[in-house]
Amino acid sequence: MLHIYVDADACPVKAEVYRVAGRYGLEVTLVANQWMRIPHERTIRLEVVADGLDIADDWIVEHVTPDDIVVTTDIPLASRCLERGARVLGTTGKPFTEDNIGVAVATRDLLADLREAGTITGGPAPNTQRDRSRFLQQLDEIVQAIRRHAERKEGSTFATP
Repeated sequence: MLHIYVDADACPVKAEVYRVAGRYGLEVTLVANQWMRIPHERTIRLEVVADGLDIADDWIVEHVTPDDIVVTTDIPLASRCLERGARVLGTTGKPFTEDNIGVAVATRDLLADLREAGTITGGPAPNTQRDRSRFLQQLDEIVQAIRRHAERKEGSTFATP
């Protein structure tokens, strides 16, 4: 069954995830290093993991299966989840794909080097209403695409030659 995993510690689009998941009756697991308030829905759960580098990422990668959806801004996590066959969506609504993950990793590394050298400071801009709208639309489209794919796959299983 399609499942949405959220790298939740700094995720600005949790409400949008709940909205789409509720529309389709999907399960959502938020993975975080600390407790946070979540809606009291049986389909939404919080997995609190130990504090430490990549502990939440490792938990998500361990549990994600092909055609699950992962919501994250963490590019290395996105890459690892793509390798497992999951769909990955950034919080601004930009999907991470096999075609664009290499550029995303290279850009991340370049920006890290520039920050380390003091050439640039600061991080990404906060999400705008336009980002949230794009995120909602993309998440909805990904869910529909996965469901269509699953229906075709099930239909072909029972088809006779």
